[in-house]
Amino acid sequence: MKAASIKEIKDELKNREPKEVFDLCLRLAVFKKENKELLTYLLFESHDERSFIESIKEEIVEDFGNINYRQVYFIKKAVRKILRNIKKYNRYSRNKETAADLLLFFCEQFLKDVPIISRNKVLQNIFNREIVQIRKIISAFHEDLQYDYEIELSKLQELKTFN
Repeated sequence: MKAASIKEIKDELKNREPKEVFDLCLRLAVFKKENKELLTYLLFESHDERSFIESIKEEIVEDFGNINYRQVYFIKKAVRKILRNIKKYNRYSRNKETAADLLLFFCEQFLKDVPIISRNKVLQNIFNREIVQIRKIISAFHEDLQYDYEIELSKLQELKTFN
């Protein structure tokens, strides 16, 4: 996600109600380093969660494409960095469906792009932890949504057994 310039943020804040600006600032106070990214999300992307998810998915694909596959150390390091970014975006959104979608997409890309997952215990543990996290998130959903996400999880499990 590319952060907006200070001028764009300033112009958008001028168009908001004072109470709304106050609430945004209080929420912003929780974060330190990512203040500008959070404000960009709140002002420009929170109204269209689907496009936000799609932009993050594009970033995930790009990050997986940039992994150095020559050493397992670099693979682990890059995968952890991708996960850190996903979790940061999930904190911005606070939407459980967004979190589930992004983590499912991460797991799909992980299985597709990291060929040695079956031979490395650390990479297996990373994958398994994210599956547990997804299950925890979707357990709070409505039954119909749970069913849809369980289907996606079963597809991931099938992909994992083939790798």
